[in-house]
Amino acid sequence: MSDINLKITGMTCGHCVRAVTKALEGVPGVEKADVTLEPGEAVVHGQASTAALIAAVKEEGYAAEVRG
Repeated sequence: MSDINLKITGMTCGHCVRAVTKALEGVPGVEKADVTLEPGEAVVHGQASTAALIAAVKEEGYAAEVRG
């Protein structure tokens, strides 16, 4: 299992965090997603395509990019 760190922008409340968490955990290969409102990031545990993770977040209406 590996971790992928994402920077998430556009989240403003707990509902946003839950929506992004659910979207990320719905991507095949994701075992768990830890999403935090501040500083707006997610740590995704599992084996998933970064493109699929970013697409899932964008579909919920937020922006995501891989954090180096």
